[in-house]
Amino acid sequence: MPGGDSQPDPKPHWQGHRERLRGKLLKRGAGALEDYEVMEVILMAFIPRRDVKPIAKALMTRFGSLSGVLAAPSADLVKVDGIGETVAAYLKAIAELQSRASREEIRKRPAISSWSALMSYVRTELQHEGREQFRVLFLDRKNQLIADEVLGHGTVDHAPVYPREIARRALELQASSLILVHNHPSGDTTPSRADIDMTREIINVLDPLEITVHDHLIAGTGGVTSFRTAGLI
Repeated sequence: MPGGDSQPDPKPHWQGHRERLRGKLLKRGAGALEDYEVMEVILMAFIPRRDVKPIAKALMTRFGSLSGVLAAPSADLVKVDGIGETVAAYLKAIAELQSRASREEIRKRPAISSWSALMSYVRTELQHEGREQFRVLFLDRKNQLIADEVLGHGTVDHAPVYPREIARRALELQASSLILVHNHPSGDTTPSRADIDMTREIINVLDPLEITVHDHLIAGTGGVTSFRTAGLI
Protein backbone atom coordinates (compact mmCIF):
# COMPACT_ATOMS: atom_id res chain seq x y z
CA MET A 1 0.00 0.00 0.00
CA PRO A 2 1.26 3.52 -0.67
CA GLY A 3 2.60 5.41 2.30
CA GLY A 4 1.09 8.61 3.63
CA ASP A 5 4.29 10.66 3.16
CA SER A 6 4.39 10.75 -0.68
CA GLN A 7 6.00 13.85 -2.14
CA PRO A 8 4.09 16.22 -4.44
CA ASP A 9 4.81 15.86 -8.13
CA PRO A 10 7.76 18.01 -9.22
CA LYS A 11 7.09 21.04 -11.35
CA PRO A 12 7.22 20.42 -15.11
CA HIS A 13 10.67 21.20 -16.52
CA TRP A 14 9.27 23.95 -18.71
CA GLN A 15 7.87 25.84 -15.73
CA GLY A 16 11.35 26.34 -14.31
CA HIS A 17 12.55 27.38 -17.77
CA ARG A 18 9.79 29.98 -17.95
CA GLU A 19 10.81 31.42 -14.60
CA ARG A 20 14.46 31.62 -15.65
CA LEU A 21 13.58 33.27 -18.97
CA ARG A 22 11.27 35.76 -17.28
CA GLY A 23 14.02 36.58 -14.78
CA LYS A 24 16.54 37.07 -17.59
CA LEU A 25 14.17 39.49 -19.29
CA LEU A 26 13.50 41.49 -16.13
CA LYS A 27 17.10 41.64 -14.94
CA ARG A 28 18.98 42.11 -18.22
CA GLY A 29 16.35 43.60 -20.51
CA ALA A 30 14.73 42.32 -23.71
CA GLY A 31 17.91 43.01 -25.68
CA ALA A 32 19.60 40.14 -23.85
CA LEU A 33 17.18 37.61 -25.35
CA GLU A 34 17.68 35.66 -28.55
CA ASP A 35 14.98 36.12 -31.18
CA TYR A 36 13.37 32.75 -30.43
CA GLU A 37 13.40 33.64 -26.71
CA VAL A 38 11.47 36.83 -27.41
CA MET A 39 8.94 34.69 -29.26
CA GLU A 40 8.88 32.32 -26.29
CA VAL A 41 7.99 35.16 -23.91
CA ILE A 42 5.12 36.18 -26.16
CA LEU A 43 3.83 32.61 -26.42
CA MET A 44 4.12 32.11 -22.65
CA ALA A 45 1.32 34.64 -22.19
CA PHE A 46 -0.99 32.89 -24.65
CA ILE A 47 -0.14 29.21 -23.99
CA PRO A 48 -0.03 28.87 -20.19
CA ARG A 49 0.43 25.14 -19.65
CA ARG A 50 2.83 23.85 -22.27
CA ASP A 51 6.52 24.00 -23.18
CA VAL A 52 6.55 26.80 -25.76
CA LYS A 53 10.26 26.68 -26.63
CA PRO A 54 9.77 24.09 -29.43
CA ILE A 55 6.83 26.13 -30.77
CA ALA A 56 8.88 29.33 -30.81
CA LYS A 57 11.74 27.60 -32.62
CA ALA A 58 9.34 26.02 -35.12
CA LEU A 59 7.88 29.46 -35.93
CA MET A 60 11.34 30.94 -36.44
CA THR A 61 12.40 28.04 -38.65
CA ARG A 62 9.28 28.18 -40.80
CA PHE A 63 9.12 31.97 -41.25
CA GLY A 64 12.80 32.87 -40.93
CA SER A 65 12.67 35.79 -38.50
CA LEU A 66 10.54 37.61 -35.95
CA SER A 67 9.31 39.98 -38.65
CA GLY A 68 8.52 36.98 -40.85
CA VAL A 69 6.41 35.43 -38.09
CA LEU A 70 4.47 38.66 -37.51
CA ALA A 71 3.93 39.16 -41.24
CA ALA A 72 2.71 35.60 -41.84
CA PRO A 73 -1.00 35.11 -42.63
CA SER A 74 -3.06 33.46 -39.90
CA ALA A 75 -3.72 30.54 -42.24
CA ASP A 76 0.02 29.81 -42.33
CA LEU A 77 0.59 30.37 -38.61
CA VAL A 78 -1.93 27.71 -37.61
CA LYS A 79 -0.01 25.13 -39.66
CA VAL A 80 2.69 25.19 -36.96
CA ASP A 81 2.06 22.60 -34.26
CA GLY A 82 0.89 24.35 -31.10
CA ILE A 83 -0.49 27.45 -32.83
CA GLY A 84 -4.27 27.56 -32.90
CA GLU A 85 -6.57 30.24 -34.23
CA THR A 86 -6.59 32.14 -30.93
CA VAL A 87 -2.80 32.37 -30.68
CA ALA A 88 -2.59 33.28 -34.38
CA ALA A 89 -5.07 36.11 -33.74
CA TYR A 90 -2.93 37.40 -30.86
CA LEU A 91 0.20 37.34 -33.04
CA LYS A 92 -1.61 39.30 -35.76
CA ALA A 93 -2.70 41.84 -33.12
CA ILE A 94 0.95 42.26 -32.09
CA ALA A 95 1.88 42.77 -35.74
CA GLU A 96 -0.77 45.47 -36.06
CA LEU A 97 0.50 47.09 -32.87
CA GLN A 98 4.01 47.22 -34.37
CA SER A 99 2.66 48.69 -37.61
CA ARG A 100 0.68 51.40 -35.84
CA ALA A 101 3.61 52.29 -33.59
CA SER A 102 5.87 52.67 -36.65
CA ARG A 103 3.25 54.83 -38.38
CA GLU A 104 3.01 57.05 -35.30
CA GLU A 105 6.75 57.68 -35.46
CA ILE A 106 6.58 59.09 -38.98
CA ARG A 107 3.44 61.10 -38.18
CA LYS A 108 5.16 62.90 -35.31
CA ARG A 109 7.93 64.47 -37.38
CA PRO A 110 8.56 65.49 -40.99
CA ALA A 111 8.92 62.21 -42.88
CA ILE A 112 12.01 63.18 -44.83
CA SER A 113 13.87 64.32 -41.70
CA SER A 114 13.07 61.16 -39.69
CA TRP A 115 14.60 58.83 -42.24
CA SER A 116 15.36 55.90 -39.94
CA ALA A 117 11.75 55.84 -38.71
CA LEU A 118 10.52 55.98 -42.31
CA MET A 119 12.78 53.08 -43.34
CA SER A 120 11.61 51.05 -40.36
CA TYR A 121 7.98 51.71 -41.25
CA VAL A 122 8.46 50.75 -44.90
CA ARG A 123 10.26 47.52 -43.93
CA THR A 124 7.57 46.64 -41.39
CA GLU A 125 4.78 47.18 -43.87
CA LEU A 126 6.18 45.63 -47.02
CA GLN A 127 9.29 43.48 -46.72
CA HIS A 128 7.35 40.21 -46.36
CA GLU A 129 4.39 41.09 -48.61
CA GLY A 130 3.87 38.16 -50.99
CA ARG A 131 2.44 40.22 -53.87
CA GLU A 132 3.75 43.44 -55.32
CA GLN A 133 2.03 46.43 -53.76
CA PHE A 134 2.35 50.11 -54.68
CA ARG A 135 1.79 52.71 -51.97
CA VAL A 136 2.03 56.47 -51.81
CA LEU A 137 2.89 58.52 -48.72
CA PHE A 138 1.18 61.90 -49.19
CA LEU A 139 2.88 64.78 -47.35
CA ASP A 140 1.82 68.32 -46.46
CA ARG A 141 3.86 71.52 -46.80
CA LYS A 142 5.80 70.63 -43.64
CA ASN A 143 6.56 67.17 -45.09
CA GLN A 144 4.39 65.55 -42.45
CA LEU A 145 2.34 62.50 -43.35
CA ILE A 146 -1.24 63.14 -44.44
CA ALA A 147 -2.02 59.61 -45.62
CA ASP A 148 -0.44 56.32 -46.60
CA GLU A 149 -2.55 54.69 -49.29
CA VAL A 150 -2.30 51.56 -51.41
CA LEU A 151 -2.85 52.60 -55.03
CA GLY A 152 -1.90 49.37 -56.75
CA HIS A 153 -2.13 45.64 -56.00
CA GLY A 154 -0.54 43.09 -58.26
CA THR A 155 1.06 39.72 -58.72
CA VAL A 156 4.41 38.46 -57.46
CA ASP A 157 6.23 40.71 -59.93
CA HIS A 158 3.92 43.49 -61.08
CA ALA A 159 1.46 46.03 -59.65
CA PRO A 160 -0.39 48.36 -62.05
CA VAL A 161 0.21 52.05 -61.34
CA TYR A 162 -1.71 54.97 -62.83
CA PRO A 163 0.12 58.31 -62.58
CA ARG A 164 -3.01 60.38 -63.15
CA GLU A 165 -4.79 58.55 -60.32
CA ILE A 166 -1.87 59.48 -58.04
CA ALA A 167 -2.15 63.11 -59.18
CA ARG A 168 -5.92 63.15 -58.61
CA ARG A 169 -5.54 61.75 -55.09
CA ALA A 170 -2.72 64.18 -54.25
CA LEU A 171 -4.96 67.10 -55.24
CA GLU A 172 -7.86 65.73 -53.18
CA LEU A 173 -5.62 65.49 -50.11
CA GLN A 174 -3.99 68.87 -50.84
CA ALA A 175 -0.60 67.17 -50.70
CA SER A 176 2.47 69.24 -51.49
CA SER A 177 4.79 66.29 -51.99
CA LEU A 178 4.88 62.52 -51.79
CA ILE A 179 7.06 59.46 -51.44
CA LEU A 180 6.44 56.46 -53.68
CA VAL A 181 6.84 53.03 -52.11
CA HIS A 182 6.55 49.52 -53.49
CA ASN A 183 7.92 46.07 -52.75
CA HIS A 184 9.73 43.35 -54.64
CA PRO A 185 8.49 39.97 -53.31
CA SER A 186 11.65 38.36 -54.72
CA GLY A 187 13.61 40.16 -51.99
CA ASP A 188 15.94 41.90 -54.48
CA THR A 189 15.35 45.65 -54.17
CA THR A 190 17.31 46.64 -57.28
CA PRO A 191 15.13 49.03 -59.36
CA SER A 192 14.05 47.60 -62.70
CA ARG A 193 13.93 49.56 -65.94
CA ALA A 194 10.14 49.59 -65.60
CA ASP A 195 10.43 50.98 -62.05
CA ILE A 196 12.65 53.81 -63.27
CA ASP A 197 10.45 54.64 -66.27
CA MET A 198 7.28 54.60 -64.17
CA THR A 199 8.85 56.93 -61.59
CA ARG A 200 9.81 59.39 -64.32
CA GLU A 201 6.27 59.28 -65.71
CA ILE A 202 4.78 60.06 -62.29
CA ILE A 203 7.20 62.98 -61.82
CA ASN A 204 6.29 64.36 -65.24
CA VAL A 205 2.57 64.25 -64.41
CA LEU A 206 3.04 65.92 -61.00
CA ASP A 207 5.55 68.63 -62.01
CA PRO A 208 2.95 70.96 -63.62
CA LEU A 209 0.89 70.66 -60.42
CA GLU A 210 3.91 71.72 -58.32
CA ILE A 211 3.78 68.46 -56.36
CA THR A 212 7.23 67.09 -55.53
CA VAL A 213 8.28 63.44 -55.55
CA HIS A 214 10.84 63.26 -52.75
CA ASP A 215 11.80 59.63 -53.29
CA HIS A 216 10.78 56.20 -54.49
CA LEU A 217 11.54 53.39 -52.05
CA ILE A 218 11.64 49.69 -52.93
CA ALA A 219 11.30 47.28 -50.00
CA GLY A 220 12.18 43.61 -49.80
CA THR A 221 13.74 41.08 -47.47
CA GLY A 222 17.10 42.47 -48.59
CA GLY A 223 16.31 45.91 -47.16
CA VAL A 224 15.10 49.16 -48.71
CA THR A 225 16.52 50.91 -51.79
CA SER A 226 16.12 54.68 -52.20
CA PHE A 227 15.96 56.10 -55.73
CA ARG A 228 17.29 59.43 -54.46
CA THR A 229 20.25 57.83 -52.72
CA ALA A 230 20.93 55.79 -55.87
CA GLY A 231 20.89 58.97 -58.00
CA LEU A 232 17.76 57.91 -59.91
CA ILE A 233 15.76 61.01 -58.92
